[in-house]
Amino acid sequence: MNGSPDAPRPLDITASAGVVQARQLARALAQECRFSLVEQTKLITAASELARNTLIHGGGGTMTARLVEERGRRGVRLVFSDDGPGITDVELALTDGWTSGGGMGLGLSGSRRLVDDFVLDTTPGRGTAVTVTKWAR
Repeated sequence: MNGSPDAPRPLDITASAGVVQARQLARALAQECRFSLVEQTKLITAASELARNTLIHGGGGTMTARLVEERGRRGVRLVFSDDGPGITDVELALTDGWTSGGGMGLGLSGSRRLVDDFVLDTTPGRGTAVTVTKWAR
């Protein structure tokens, strides 16, 4: 990593291939950051769930990925954003088992548990952005 964060790496999520690419990019950055296999798996799973949400619920969007350094820690930060309908009830959307579609209802809540930092920014009618960060141990 050479002591400085990388430039953001944007990725379009407009079809299921974008979900696969999001997983691959998350894996590559996790490996570059020297995450353990368990930590890699957690980040990749969160990326997969959030990319799928971006595609299905947001109508498509982007993931921006980058290596970050803060307070002597190294990590991977992923930002998923869309211009979809937004989330009207954030508390409900973050409840395990709740789903607005046909899924298992673990996308947002499960992703939040798999990462170290989770920020959800949504406005009904204006879209959603989810920022997650996983720090190297």
